[in-house]
Amino acid sequence: MKNRITYLFFLGFLGILISCGTSKSKNHQPDISSYNATKPIVTKLSDSIFISGNNSLLKNKQGLWELYVEGDPLEIGLNTGALSDSLLQKQQQIFFSKIKDLIPSKFEQKLLRHFLKWYNRKLYANVPEEYQTEIFGVSQYTSHDFDNIAPQYQRGLYLHAAHDIGHALQDLALVGCSSFAAWGEKSEDGNLILGRNFDFYVNDAFAENKIIAFVKPEQGYNFMMVSWPGMIGAVSGMNQQGLTVTINAAKSEIPMSAKTPISILTREILQHASTIDEAVAIAKKRSVFVSESIMVGSAQDNKAVLIEVSPKKIDVYEVPNSNQLICSNHFQSETFKNEKRNQAQIADSHSEYRFERMEELLSENKKINPEIASEILRDKNGLNNIPLGFGNEKALNQLLAHHGIIFKPKEKLVWVSANPFQLGEFVCYNLDSIFNGRKTNTAISFEQENLNIAKDPFIKTEAFQNYKKFKAENHQMDLYLKKEETISPEFLQQYQSLNPDYWVVYYKAGLYFYQKKQFRAAQINFEKALTKEITTAPEKAKIEKYLKKLKRKLQ
Repeated sequence: MKNRITYLFFLGFLGILISCGTSKSKNHQPDISSYNATKPIVTKLSDSIFISGNNSLLKNKQGLWELYVEGDPLEIGLNTGALSDSLLQKQQQIFFSKIKDLIPSKFEQKLLRHFLKWYNRKLYANVPEEYQTEIFGVSQYTSHDFDNIAPQYQRGLYLHAAHDIGHALQDLALVGCSSFAAWGEKSEDGNLILGRNFDFYVNDAFAENKIIAFVKPEQGYNFMMVSWPGMIGAVSGMNQQGLTVTINAAKSEIPMSAKTPISILTREILQHASTIDEAVAIAKKRSVFVSESIMVGSAQDNKAVLIEVSPKKIDVYEVPNSNQLICSNHFQSETFKNEKRNQAQIADSHSEYRFERMEELLSENKKINPEIASEILRDKNGLNNIPLGFGNEKALNQLLAHHGIIFKPKEKLVWVSANPFQLGEFVCYNLDSIFNGRKTNTAISFEQENLNIAKDPFIKTEAFQNYKKFKAENHQMDLYLKKEETISPEFLQQYQSLNPDYWVVYYKAGLYFYQKKQFRAAQINFEKALTKEITTAPEKAKIEKYLKKLKRKLQ
């Protein structure tokens, strides 16, 4: 029941945004009277190459879309939308179809509308005008199929809070990001290096069309960021000053009013800060509505810090006399570390486990370089290299990441993972080459091919093929359990053999036998699950509770 309520809130916040009734936010639009609102003309050179003036979009051989846009906020928005319109419409179709699947009930949707009339009333007032204008430009190319949910601009604006709500509602397991930084004696050349996995997961289709956006704004610094169609906020990025931003969730209350989305705050930092002090000053200006750790790396400072923010407080964290920084999904600063909610996050979630695994791997690798960083991001084992089973959220590589990314800020180099997850080739880009050496009216890949990091060999293994089969059978297992249908012994044996180190395959088998009142078989499977590395303390407690019930039934 709790998960059902969580889903309703999540979908209400993000999807069934037939909100705002007659409220001001429904009718609000940014003032674009001072901009040229002429829609750009796009030339299609092929199914994967598009040009509009100096702006371009192309799909490289690794399957990543490379977007280059420049100009004022409206020009950037309109060109982004015009170049990526087919991707944008597909992305919204994927997202809203997922929502419809999860809340098919018209009655539930109606209840949510009443709640949402006031929820998003303040969102537009907490997004800087330049980003409202850019979102407006992009939104002109979104599908009208969802106008019954919300008008184009409002829909685009509201979707920028998706990351925040996913973080606030940890029960959805949408996020479990891991990041680290090394410099000085801990880095191979003494210069700052950072790595992160962005584990924001809606479904596999959502991550298919990753966009590497290279943006040259009229105001602020040139920058790159990894994004998806329709998203102008920054979740991972670096500017041409060598300043990087990445975001990691912390435990939040379910927010009761929308303020500044984290990705909009980090976009502002990325575009307008060149040092850590400047990044902190920007963060202090904005009111956010969830708790988040923002890792900021700086070429000028040659170090990284965490800006830890919540709706009420902010603190800056760095480890004294250290050349490394690690971040998962809990706070570390004096302001936040002893708070009850943060301590519960450490005790109950998989955040501390991943934090310790990063510590372990950084300790094993005395000097970090891009190749070693990629190996850390791709690591699928647990502490002391124990097998966790594939897809376990205690792993740094949970086999669901939207992307992995590595930065070398001083050199202006960045590596972005191609699909699937962090397993594909890490494609290298040089920001100085892109922004200083770009020829106009061209569309060629920006990659620095000689610096790319090879695919993870795991892709070619039988274990990976089995994992892909497991994902399909795991979904089928959920359907069997939901409908309380009979499962053949052959299916169960196959299901467990595809991912034998993962506790879930034994837990779900235990649930099945419990449904069928085959209590001895249920007990055997629940006990087997407990021999594996279970993701969170509450999940482990749930299995132990079943075993206590079974003990009484079997007496």
